[in-house]
Amino acid sequence: MRTFENILRCTDKIIRFALAFLMSLLILDVFWQVIARFLMSRPSSFTEEVARFLLIWISLFGGAYAYRLNSHLGFDLIVKNLSRKNANALFKLCCVLVFTFAVLVMMVGGINLVNMTWMLEQRSPVLNIPMAYIYSAIPISGLLFLFYSVWFFFNVPSSSNFPGSK
Repeated sequence: MRTFENILRCTDKIIRFALAFLMSLLILDVFWQVIARFLMSRPSSFTEEVARFLLIWISLFGGAYAYRLNSHLGFDLIVKNLSRKNANALFKLCCVLVFTFAVLVMMVGGINLVNMTWMLEQRSPVLNIPMAYIYSAIPISGLLFLFYSVWFFFNVPSSSNFPGSK
């Protein structure tokens, strides 16, 4: 279990760094877009596409990291009224559902999408980069959701982080 915790900590650091880096790139890209459009009167053609691609990656990785921190949106009205035992069982069921979604939709579906766009040689209109690179964020973030759901399944959060209080 210690190895899994070490991998988890290392993964968290990598995701935090990647999110900060991608967000910095997004800010620079949009800043350049504003300068080019309003101060130089020559809008840059690539900045909108770069911003869109960065936002895709930030959203997918940020969603996985928010799940890790238990700061994602949730509906806990039912869980608050359950006993601790039932709340833990419901939490584990949710972990299984997240795991299933991560495997079937994000990983299998994402890998199929990446393979299809790779085989069809679909490229972005302005930057002319393979769209498979952009879509690869889907299975990667699916792997993160899978990893975190397994962690949560075997390590139910403490009472301070867990809504079930009866």
